Amino acid sequence: MRKVYFTVTGMNHYYGNEFLKPGMKVTLLKEPDNEHDKEAIRVEFEGLGKIGYVANSPYTVLGESRSAGRLYDQIKKKAKGKVALVTSKGALCILK
Repeated sequence: MRKVYFTVTGMNHYYGNEFLKPGMKVTLLKEPDNEHDKEAIRVEFEGLGKIGYVANSPYTVLGESRSAGRLYDQIKKKAKGKVALVTSKGALCILK
């Protein structure tokens, strides 16, 4: 099965990304009531809560990762991911 990548963005609005390391687990939660984006997917880290969102813009998606719009119908209300790489522009993660 081919790996599905996604980018976590907007982390500077919460806790930053300095604490994230490859291998750490994150939780994805759909936010259908989000007033800014009906395909918003919130990203949470256990013990902290919301740390950002799955990128949904060509300017914020890293490499070959999927945008929230492309990922939205492929996951249930909740999904798991694992951090693969952390950059200054976001965290590249793998859908589990």
